[in-house]
Amino acid sequence: MSDSVPAQPDSTQKPKPALRRGLSLGAAFREFTRHPSPWMIGTALVAALTLRIAVGDWQLTDALLPVLMLAAFPAFEWVIHVLVLHWRPKRLGPFQLDSELARKHREHHVDPRNIPLIFIPTRSLVVVIVALLALTALAFPRLGLGLTFLLTITVIGLGYEWTHYLIHTDYKPKTALYKAVWKNHRHHHYKNEHYWFTVTSSGTADRLFGTYPDPAATATSPTARNLHAQPST
Repeated sequence: MSDSVPAQPDSTQKPKPALRRGLSLGAAFREFTRHPSPWMIGTALVAALTLRIAVGDWQLTDALLPVLMLAAFPAFEWVIHVLVLHWRPKRLGPFQLDSELARKHREHHVDPRNIPLIFIPTRSLVVVIVALLALTALAFPRLGLGLTFLLTITVIGLGYEWTHYLIHTDYKPKTALYKAVWKNHRHHHYKNEHYWFTVTSSGTADRLFGTYPDPAATATSPTARNLHAQPST
C-alpha cells in the first residue's frame, strides 16, 4: 500500500476577498482630521472660547442666543443650500456670476464620494471666518455677546462639517436619528436634488418649506449628479 500524498492547494485559485465591513467611527474621525476645514473651524472655536472666558460679562442673553441659533439653524441651513450651494450660474454682460461654493457643490454632486469635495472650500471658508469676525465685533451691543455668537456658530459649523462628511463615508447609521439624517441627504444626492436640503437635522426645515416628499412617490431626477445640467468645473 503506497503512502498517501496530502492534497496540494490549487495555486491557480484566487483567494476569496474579505467581507467588506462598514467604516468604524474612529477611522472616519482620523480621515476627518486630515482635511483643512475642521482645523480652521476648530481653531476659530478654541480662539472664541478663550476670548469669551477672558472677557467675562456673562448675562442672560448669553444663554438665550445659543438656543435661538440652534433652533434657527435648520432653516438657515436650508436657505444656504438652496440659494447659495444650488445657485444657477448667471451672466451679467461679460461676467458670469458663480461663486466657488456653488461650483464646488456641483462637483460634489457629480462625485459624492470624493472626500475633499465634501468639505467647505478653503478660500470660501476664509471669507466666511472673516465675515463672522466682523459680525462678532460690530453686530452686537457688547463684545461678550458677540463672542458668544462666534463660539456658538463655530460649534455648529464643526458639527455640520462632521455630519456632512460622515454621511458620505461608509460609516453605517447606528441610531434612529442619525439614520433619518443619513437617508435624507442620500435621497438628495441619489434620488432628487430638488428635495431634502437639510444636512444636520432629520428634515424639520424641509417639512416647513415643502421639500420633504415621500421618496417612493418621487421621481429619480436625471440631473441629481449634474446640477442644472451644467459642467462640474
